[in-house]
Amino acid sequence: MRCGRPICPECMIEASVGFQCPECVAAGQATVRTARSSGGLRTAGRRWGVVTLGLIALNVAMFLVTAVSAAVSGFAPLDNYDSPVFDRLSQMPLQVILLDEWWRVLTAAFLHIGPVHLAMNMLALLLFGSELERQLGRARYLAVYLVSALGGAVAIQLLGDLGVPVAGASAAIYGLLGALGVLMLASRQDVRGLLTLLAINVFISFLPGVSLLGHLGGLAAGALAAGILVLTRRSRPRQLPALVVLGVVLLVVALTLPTPAMVL
Repeated sequence: MRCGRPICPECMIEASVGFQCPECVAAGQATVRTARSSGGLRTAGRRWGVVTLGLIALNVAMFLVTAVSAAVSGFAPLDNYDSPVFDRLSQMPLQVILLDEWWRVLTAAFLHIGPVHLAMNMLALLLFGSELERQLGRARYLAVYLVSALGGAVAIQLLGDLGVPVAGASAAIYGLLGALGVLMLASRQDVRGLLTLLAINVFISFLPGVSLLGHLGGLAAGALAAGILVLTRRSRPRQLPALVVLGVVLLVVALTLPTPAMVL
C-alpha cells in the first residue's frame, strides 16, 4: 500500500493485501477503539437490577448503623434492636399517632432485628426483586416496593399493637410477591408455584414475633399496585403517577385514621 512517503523495503510491514509502512500502521491503530471490560458492579447491576442492589445496600447500611449504635450504647452489636437509632426509626403505632413521628412508617421498612432477619429478607429481595425490576423497569419497580412497604405500615397502624415496635422489609417483599402474582395472572402464566410459596410464607407469619398484619398489608398493596399497572398498560405515562397517588393515599391513611383501640 502506497502512502506517498519514501519507502524502505526493509521496514515495510506485511498486511493481508500488500505491504504497509510503519507510520501508516501506527496511525490506523490510533483510530481503533479498544474494547473495555465492564466492571463488577456494572455486571451485577445488569444481572440483578440496580434498584434491587441499591435497596439491599441501604438495608445493610442501616443494619450496620444500628449495630454501631448498639455497641456505643453498651449492647452487643448483633443486638442492634437495642440501639437508640433502632428505637427512633422503628414503627410503633402509638408514637406515630401521638407524637407525630410520621417517618417511622417508612424508616421501619429498612430496619431488621438481627443478622438472620436481614439475611433472609435480602435473599428474598434479591431473588424476587430482580425479576420484578426486569419486568417493570426501575422507576415503577421502586414505586411498587415503596407502596408495598406503606401497605404493611397501614395494616400495623390500624390493627397492630399500639406499643410494640415493628421493623423489617418483609411487607415490601410480600408486596413484590403479590405484584408478581398479578402480573403472572395477567399474562396467563401458571401461578401454582407462587401460590404455594405464598401459602408457606403466610403460615410462617403466624409464628411468634412475626408481623402477620404487616405481611398481609404489604401483599395486598403490592397486588393492588400491580393491578393498576395492568389496567393502565395501554397508557404507560400514567402508570407512575397512579402509583404515586396510591402511595400518598396509603401514607395519609397510616397517619390520620385512628386505630380501633384508640377509638374504644
